[in-house]
Amino acid sequence: MEQKRTTPEFITHLEPNEIFVFGSNLRGWHGGGAARIANLKFGAIIGQGVGLQGQSYAIPTMQGGVETIRPYVDEFIDFAKQHPELTFLVTRIGCGIAGFTDDEISPLFAQAHEVDNIVLPEGW
Repeated sequence: MEQKRTTPEFITHLEPNEIFVFGSNLRGWHGGGAARIANLKFGAIIGQGVGLQGQSYAIPTMQGGVETIRPYVDEFIDFAKQHPELTFLVTRIGCGIAGFTDDEISPLFAQAHEVDNIVLPEGW
């Protein structure tokens, strides 16, 4: 059985077809954590808190509980399915500044395991 690729802990470089998926806030203030990296290195746009921007994709995680994140994750998974030419490297969204645990967030990505162009963190 082939082992599925996992997202590296630190992403410093992307290939042209790779997208850095990070946790954001709805206002798009990419001031810390992976959001800051997305802004400084991968084209995340200040003021855009959701979706594709440059070589990054924002999933809001700062607006409430885990269930408020689910619709944005579902939207992301649908987007990835529509763009098989891209590879989406998902960071541990929501598990830094937002304060959630891997056990709280990873179940939101259950359907992503069936999508070949989504790469998840180890253990998700």
